[in-house]
Amino acid sequence: MMKRILIFAIFLLGSVSAVKAQEISKHALGLRLGDDDGFGVEASYQLGLGDSNRLEFDLGWRDFNYGDAVKIAGIYQWVFNIDKGFNWYVGPGGGLVFVDYDNDRFLRDNRSETYFFIAGDIGIEYNFDFPLLLSLDFRPEIGFGDNDDDLDFDIGLGVRYQF
Repeated sequence: MMKRILIFAIFLLGSVSAVKAQEISKHALGLRLGDDDGFGVEASYQLGLGDSNRLEFDLGWRDFNYGDAVKIAGIYQWVFNIDKGFNWYVGPGGGLVFVDYDNDRFLRDNRSETYFFIAGDIGIEYNFDFPLLLSLDFRPEIGFGDNDDDLDFDIGLGVRYQF
């Protein structure tokens, strides 16, 4: 398993360095609507680091069957042009989750938990002629905590204003 992950990482880094992207916006601020274990909304900020890479920071709230969660994520992204305003992006990241369980049937008590996660991110986006950016991404996450030490798949729709 570890050998496959290493081979995939080497392939990903090789393909990232071989492709040139269009110039991306220095700042983008907006919302990311997502779902992994429940519906959530995130305030999202992207900081352009160059012509083809950026950092994305998300602060969000999740509602799921057994409680609520606050999620903080940071993702490094390489951005590649597909055609005119269409781009695709990929990158690694991670973050923290603060969960408040409120269903007695699930845990037999009401309690809170904090855990961290590592994530990957891959998505597509469209950069309009005016300062609007729409994106759709897929973010697999591996959590490291008492009740969330598994693989989750977060799918998000982003709407951001660029400046």
